[in-house]
Amino acid sequence: MANDVVHVVDDDVDVRKSLGFLLATADFAVRLHESATAFLAPEPKEIDGCIVTDVRMPGIDGIEFLRQLRARGLSAPVIVMTGHADVALAVQAMKEGAADFIEKPFDDQVLIDAIRSALDHRSQPVAAHPQSVEIRKNLATLSERERQVLDGLVSGLPNKTIAYDLGISPRTVEIHRANVMSKMGASSLSHLVRMALIADPKS
Repeated sequence: MANDVVHVVDDDVDVRKSLGFLLATADFAVRLHESATAFLAPEPKEIDGCIVTDVRMPGIDGIEFLRQLRARGLSAPVIVMTGHADVALAVQAMKEGAADFIEKPFDDQVLIDAIRSALDHRSQPVAAHPQSVEIRKNLATLSERERQVLDGLVSGLPNKTIAYDLGISPRTVEIHRANVMSKMGASSLSHLVRMALIADPKS
């Protein structure tokens, strides 16, 4: 992993510095970038390692950054950091090819583990993901209502909207959501969305 660089892209200088310090203490080589524009300006032909970027940035935001990376044929894994209210954006980021998303505030170890996982699986096509068979098996255990709730979550909808669409109470959605998380073995919403997209990349 000596050649792997973690590129931190965030317009908040304090966040950049704190992430840079955290990742350096975890033995990653780190490069800090003040914006997606600054990252793309030298027109890199390839990228070692992976990218950690905020989803909300002035100019080129995290979603557009993902699109531009893909348009240039740059396939480094990207981990997107989102605010708690940005579930829809996070789901969109996953559909645009992000390796993972992490909701702020997050535990330091969660980010470090996400980076290591992204680096370990970077050459793996989604269709050949080692967990895809197990994920599909778990999906088959969901009730019809649980599947509807999952579809709402993968669409980036909040619980209240899912409840309204299905004609049930937000509390009932929470119960179904907890059941879905348990049956799927998901540790977080990002983990659940990632598994759903692995099982059906077109969803």
